[in-house]
Amino acid sequence: MRQTRAVVDLLDRWRAATRDAGARPDPDTTRAGEMVIARWREPHRHYHTLAHLTVVLDLVDQHADLAGRADVVRLAAWFHDAVYDPRAAGDANERDSAALAGSVLTGLGVPTSTVTEVRRLVLLTAGHSVAEDDRDGALLCDADLAVLAAPPAHYERYAAAIRQEYAHVPEPAFRAGRAAVLTGLLALPALFRLPPLATRWEEPARYNVRRELAALSGEPKNAG
Repeated sequence: MRQTRAVVDLLDRWRAATRDAGARPDPDTTRAGEMVIARWREPHRHYHTLAHLTVVLDLVDQHADLAGRADVVRLAAWFHDAVYDPRAAGDANERDSAALAGSVLTGLGVPTSTVTEVRRLVLLTAGHSVAEDDRDGALLCDADLAVLAAPPAHYERYAAAIRQEYAHVPEPAFRAGRAAVLTGLLALPALFRLPPLATRWEEPARYNVRRELAALSGEPKNAG
């Protein structure tokens, strides 16, 4: 693996995250981290990249005080899109990502209860539906969806990157599928659950999502 500064920094964060979660000291830890990072660098990814992983990790770090176990949320962030195949159906990517987390973390000696919780959190990102008392699930899902609240120009770049990842899908089918995803998000009681994040992000996120839905249906882009 080409060791750019970003990759070196991420490997340091990986080693710290696995150590904090109870992994045994082992040279395999670095090799496992390199394998996970390689997945995030796959050439078919345009949004679900190391940049997205880094944003999620940064947000978890910035708001670790809102979590019950920030160490577990960090590991779940590492794995939540570790398997990403745009051709996969339904929640196959999340299920495969959770299975990968289980295999890798068990192999590194992370306690079984922690591995189980990491798997649970990864699976939550399939639908981003979180129970009211699930602080760890809320932090992971809020961080994962943070891009929805980005300034409109940034959001448009995100939407364009998603279209690139689904370049194999004909335009009418993509529009219908993407609209279904966005409609499902708007149907959630809240896009963001943790109060400090919801206060800042809920309104701009819903504006962006509605605006993209309008564009997909051919309506004027300023539809709110």
